Amino acid sequence: MTDLPESDAVIEALLPLVPAMGWTPRAIAAALRAAGLPEEEAAFLFPRGPVSAIEAWLALADRQMAEAAGDLSGLRTPDRIRTLIATRLRQAGPHREAVRQALALQSLPWNVPSALRTAARTANAIWYAAGDSSADFSWYTRRVSLSAVYGATLAFWLRDESDDIGPTLDFLDRRLAGLARIGRLRRGCGRKRAA
Repeated sequence: MTDLPESDAVIEALLPLVPAMGWTPRAIAAALRAAGLPEEEAAFLFPRGPVSAIEAWLALADRQMAEAAGDLSGLRTPDRIRTLIATRLRQAGPHREAVRQALALQSLPWNVPSALRTAARTANAIWYAAGDSSADFSWYTRRVSLSAVYGATLAFWLRDESDDIGPTLDFLDRRLAGLARIGRLRRGCGRKRAA
């Protein structure tokens, strides 16, 4: 349901409304009208109301990130990950308040399953766009690790008031370097045990 053309059109109409109206049924109804769709479509496109609308937006953002990042084949995997996250944050720039309000809504206890689902889907989209084809246990650990890095980077980005995203990218670089150190340490411990 999250990649229907109608859903994408409504989300594009909804984003400019969110800062003033929030992620609300009223904002969704206004976005449906702006997209030329009857308000009754809300029940089909967003069955859980604003939470479904946020999920649809994040699915659209995942697709747009992968398309906008372009050809990453000449980059090493960490640089691919960095490029994808930077692309995602730049695309979210005009919608910073919508991101803030979406995170607030997803942090409510009854919406945590949606937050976990969308975080996992975004981590998977980043790894997939970066060319990951693992099919073993590392598939899970990579996505969990990246979810933590992306979540921390997103929180930093929301507080970053600089004109560009340079400080946020510096923060991301430190997180990715830390992740690489943990990976090297884990591999080193595995070799010692095997010896």
